[in-house]
Amino acid sequence: MNIAARIPTPPCAASFGALDREACLKRWRKQFDHQPPRYVSVEFMRKVFAYEAQVAAFGGHSKAVRNVLKACLKDGEQGGKPKAGATAVPSPATLRPGTHLVREWNGRVYQVEVTADGFQMDGKQFGSLSAIARKITGTAWSGPRFFGLARI
Repeated sequence: MNIAARIPTPPCAASFGALDREACLKRWRKQFDHQPPRYVSVEFMRKVFAYEAQVAAFGGHSKAVRNVLKACLKDGEQGGKPKAGATAVPSPATLRPGTHLVREWNGRVYQVEVTADGFQMDGKQFGSLSAIARKITGTAWSGPRFFGLARI
């Protein structure tokens, strides 16, 4: 038997894109048996429906991934530090030249390249990620945190 024939086909993501706000709210109540969060966007609800369809068709996270996520939650609830050998988010000091960082902000995607002497964005050189984050947002940010490199 053809393997492709055994793989279930999830509903097309475009089918969720056709749902308006009222249809999304109705589907949310039916699918999850409760009201959606008060100010949830239509776009977010569509993404949730697509994810749930994918899980139904192909399965969710593996047991190993679920265990790691549970351990992270447990550590976070206890205020503990990661265990030895746990994978940590790389610090900016360990970023190698040539690495690209991508961040979306207010609908625009920003790409930053790590260079030997700092960071480059839009053809301009910066000494730190914080300077780039300040340029993008107009306010003081931790650059590593803005680009998702620091633990919250």
